[in-house]
Amino acid sequence: MNMTSNIEQEIKQLKDELNQHNYNYYVLDKPTISDLEFDLKLKELEKLETDNPQFFDSNSPTQRVGGEIIKSFKTVVHKNRMYSLDNSYSKEEIIDWETRVKKILGVDEVEYVCELKYDGASINLSYEAGVLLRAVTRGDGYQGDDVTANIKTIKSIPLVLKEKLIDNFEIRGEIILPLDGFNKMNEERIDIGLEPFSNPRNTASGSLKLQDSTEVAKRPLDCLLYHVVANKNPNKTHFEALEMAKKLSFKIPGTNKICSNLDEVFTFIENWDTKRHKLPYETDGVVIKVNSLAQQDELGYTAKSPRWAIAYKFKAEQESSILKEITYQVGRTGAITPVANLEPVQLAGTIVKRASLHNADQIEKLDVRIGDTVFVEKGGEIIPKIVGVDFSKRPKDSQPTKYITHCPDCGTELVRAAGDAKHFCPNEYGCPTQITGRIQHFISRKAMDIDGLGAETIQLLFKEGLIHNYADLYELREAQIIPLERMAEKSAQNIIAGIEKSKEVPFEKVLFALGIRFVGETVAKKLAKHFKSIDNLLQASFEELISVDEIGDIIARSIINFSANPINIELINRLKLYGVQMEVTAESQVGKTAILQGKTFVVSGVFAHFERNDLKKSIEDNGGKVASSISKKTDFVIAGENMGPSKRNKAEDLNIPIISETDYLKIIG
Repeated sequence: MNMTSNIEQEIKQLKDELNQHNYNYYVLDKPTISDLEFDLKLKELEKLETDNPQFFDSNSPTQRVGGEIIKSFKTVVHKNRMYSLDNSYSKEEIIDWETRVKKILGVDEVEYVCELKYDGASINLSYEAGVLLRAVTRGDGYQGDDVTANIKTIKSIPLVLKEKLIDNFEIRGEIILPLDGFNKMNEERIDIGLEPFSNPRNTASGSLKLQDSTEVAKRPLDCLLYHVVANKNPNKTHFEALEMAKKLSFKIPGTNKICSNLDEVFTFIENWDTKRHKLPYETDGVVIKVNSLAQQDELGYTAKSPRWAIAYKFKAEQESSILKEITYQVGRTGAITPVANLEPVQLAGTIVKRASLHNADQIEKLDVRIGDTVFVEKGGEIIPKIVGVDFSKRPKDSQPTKYITHCPDCGTELVRAAGDAKHFCPNEYGCPTQITGRIQHFISRKAMDIDGLGAETIQLLFKEGLIHNYADLYELREAQIIPLERMAEKSAQNIIAGIEKSKEVPFEKVLFALGIRFVGETVAKKLAKHFKSIDNLLQASFEELISVDEIGDIIARSIINFSANPINIELINRLKLYGVQMEVTAESQVGKTAILQGKTFVVSGVFAHFERNDLKKSIEDNGGKVASSISKKTDFVIAGENMGPSKRNKAEDLNIPIISETDYLKIIG
């Protein structure tokens, strides 16, 4: 063996050894060598790699110290959407959930896995050939930020897997900041005269977006994993998949438990509602999952959440405070939201000064008044809200709250439609907050995604008279922006470049960006796919609109009202003139056909030729619709390996053809 081979072998041996010690210390919490011995071995490896750069490895233990500067985080589309969980707050809601699960599956008994719900920042880790490929934040569930450089500094996350038990896969978890580490960080900040961080959750989340990964490496972040996503999962159950992940070096909490029925689930919840306060990290509830992966597949998803999982949230923390003032906020649609301004109070790890009062009905129902001592809690431990009044402490000169009659922003008299909970300002095109709110929606990530622009910049541009609507953005020039407060030549260049790049945004996102009431992201996709251009959409009759799948009367009327307003038509004509995509492009239609037009498919099982998402995309690209459950409207069920028996039985009962992926490929030619 030559000298080079010896060095390569020595480097490999040291890396394997250090990876094992990392695993022992950060995952198992059972170190087998001292910190000094570990540091000496790390320095030895560092020197070997420096002297022999041809053996550089981005996943080496020496690379965990950070050093990479990230000026902007790249947006990455999730291969598999990251859904949010349905929340429950009572046993009755969990019993109702189980009833739905059993009905869909057609079974009497279901096995569950109970897991603690960790309070941190969600992360999706992708592995290929046993190596960490990418780490992406949850974002909006469809896409997130690539934070791989920062994630590599977290020592409990394996960069290279110990074994190859599964091919390419994703694993999801929560980046957390253990309480001891959080308290120590705050002590150090206070010592040097800095403001302490408010809570571990926000600090963990903020850490992932630091531009200098060296700073991230200094923070004692940890990662707890809870879900494996793979096209060909060798396991039959969720619990087995997590046990496999343990063998691969992932940190899977030992608190997970298989439960045979809801009685065992409730025992788990009651047990941890007390014991959670002794944990080294924060948790705010329990997640209950159907254990069988085949049953998970059969249950599928709603538009927002998996049907096979539900979160039980521990009772929200509640405090009392004095209501100093009620102010009113105007949203981009003109909706008015009353806000309670409070004496500052510590609640669930944060200082709360403001809380939602929802609407006029809620104020009247609670009889909330200025000067009252009110009870505040965090709804789902996120948004503070007023839940009651301590009438024993009400001041004697107290007066009932009179809801405002005019817009706090533009003075226009408010309106309230029959059956509507909120008051609205009807001055859609003259109310400053509505104007800037629409522009902020237009530039947002799920819409035009314009880099360099944010809410504050939009407010500044509007205040300076440079923009009055979203079409004005395309007439901005660098020379107009540079003199503004907190602006420089580079900032101005970035803004103009971001606006120019937005002209490439596809029509479906432009349609969402226009801010037509009730036309959300999913509805915009359906409308863009059906009508192909803004002209076709705005010229469509009420009957044509409601004939589109899932488009009802309310959306149809909203589109017709939008198209009847000459201001909107003028803005759209200007956007066309500037080169914004107002129709589906020929390039985006490449590979798309109408072969499956009018046909509805249900996909079930694991496939050889397709990954599930690719199969669904293929159906939609060829004009078909994908449904999550079988009904009389289903035309075909595409069955893969491990198709759920309940779905098969239902398809047979309804005489719906069950085809293979090979049959499907023949249909689309």
